[in-house]
Amino acid sequence: MEEILCIVSGKVQGVFYRDFIASHARDLALTGYVRNMSDSSVEIVAQGSRADLEKFLEHARRGPFLARVSNIEVEWQEPTGPYKAFEVVF
Repeated sequence: MEEILCIVSGKVQGVFYRDFIASHARDLALTGYVRNMSDSSVEIVAQGSRADLEKFLEHARRGPFLARVSNIEVEWQEPTGPYKAFEVVF
């Protein structure tokens, strides 16, 4: 089990980015969360196998049709705690 912390910037709020991320995370059986930040970025914490997290990052970099990801900072870290599912946090 590995974990990534991502800060995604660009046009990623108001364009269904969180739902897109949650859908792909659930398809890969990842756990964690995605949430909007006050500075217009999006924070993602995801846990799973390294191979699944790498696939997930490909989707995160692309985003949905309306999104424009300009930067994604990825930090690989020790798992911070157990998550039961992948959730959209409001």
